[in-house]
Amino acid sequence: MVFASLTFLSVFLPLNLLLYYLFNNSTYRNILLTLFSLVFYAWGEPVWVILLIFSALVDYLNGLWIEKFRGTFWAKLGLISSLVINLSLLVGFKYSGFLYENINFLFGLDLKVPNFTLPVGISFYTFQTISYTVDLYRNKVKVQTSWLKFLLFVSLYPQLVAGPIVRYEQVADEIDHRRFNIIDLSAGIHRFCIGLFKKVFIANTAGEFASKYLEGSLAEVSISEGWFGICMFSLQIYFDFSGYSDMAIGLGRMFGFHYQENFRYPYISTSATEFWRRWYISLGSFFRDYVYIPLGGNKKNQYLNLFIVWFLTGLWHGASWNFVIWGLYFGVLITIEKLFLLKILEKIPALLRHLYLLFIAVVGWAIFYFTDFEKLIAFFKLLFGISLQPLSSLELNFLIKENIYWLAISLLLCLPIYPFFNKWFERKIKFENKQALWILSFVLQYVLLLVSIALLVGNTYNPFIYYRF
Repeated sequence: MVFASLTFLSVFLPLNLLLYYLFNNSTYRNILLTLFSLVFYAWGEPVWVILLIFSALVDYLNGLWIEKFRGTFWAKLGLISSLVINLSLLVGFKYSGFLYENINFLFGLDLKVPNFTLPVGISFYTFQTISYTVDLYRNKVKVQTSWLKFLLFVSLYPQLVAGPIVRYEQVADEIDHRRFNIIDLSAGIHRFCIGLFKKVFIANTAGEFASKYLEGSLAEVSISEGWFGICMFSLQIYFDFSGYSDMAIGLGRMFGFHYQENFRYPYISTSATEFWRRWYISLGSFFRDYVYIPLGGNKKNQYLNLFIVWFLTGLWHGASWNFVIWGLYFGVLITIEKLFLLKILEKIPALLRHLYLLFIAVVGWAIFYFTDFEKLIAFFKLLFGISLQPLSSLELNFLIKENIYWLAISLLLCLPIYPFFNKWFERKIKFENKQALWILSFVLQYVLLLVSIALLVGNTYNPFIYYRF
């Protein structure tokens, strides 16, 4: 099940909220949320809920083991057990086909390639459970002795299938001490409606435009159409994932959980370094705290550590070499910036720095998009005029004119327009008129919800890019 679906919006979520607030009892609410989360996860592929429960059980038991033998070799054995089992499951289900294909290619073998269906969200909940056992071993969190509460942490559906990657320390207190808060509930609904609108109104439309020029034969695509297509994919992946993160954060607040921000307007960045401080923040912080710093961070083998992190970042996104190259592409750029480029960028006008970032980001999304190397090379030849295809087309000119207002809204929403106006309204409206701001917020979320539902009813194109990661 996905958030941007009529089933979720009209049945699943309203029923969950109604039953959740029916009784003010923490045990009842934890059991209810766990059951709804398991149903949510099992909706499309029921068999994989067994793997989710098994993974949670493994780290629940490893956690108890680490706590029992704290400070001894046996505690370290519990940590190793957690890492080996979790990473083995992740590699087995997500990367086994990729490994077999490369072994066959390198050694001229003909081994049968496994054809596993990727369990939804395995990359996310694997990292969550690993973070728990590592933090417990480091004595940063207290052991969770309740199996129900630990299963709730692992399976909680707002962030289960696409993040943000939530660490146990961030929600440990809220698992036990959530209270009804009308401000949280209202803010959560508001945030969810914004995310739904971003996903349905912008990401889905951008995805249709991207597919139009990137999915078919590139021989029939002009240079400007190629650039337009990959720019549309750049909008699609941002609004798709940030919209889903907004919905996850909003849902969390409806139930009393406060998740960290996952995106902070990355396209306003002026360098690759800044871009990755704003893009998918929970993944970046995970690799920083559990890979980069343990390897030595900035103190020992800094650039080797950077390449390892960016290799893993790319590989995490998919079992294909284009994702690895995409990760290393940003690793090289960030290394160059650290060596000397940031000092040069600081001396040039801000507009040129923004253009630099937008160019390298869009080029990076081209690497990310095409898993077929031949098509990727052909696409770059198209973009830079090497294939000698036409510069533009009347069809593209007509498409842009016909959708000029949608384009303007999409580009504006890449900027921090909403928080700017929100703060401006709060300053302008006096304390005694705060009710007017609340009414305006309610009207806005109601309009966004209605528009989103109308678009879902009238459009069958509703992909979710990160659902396969």
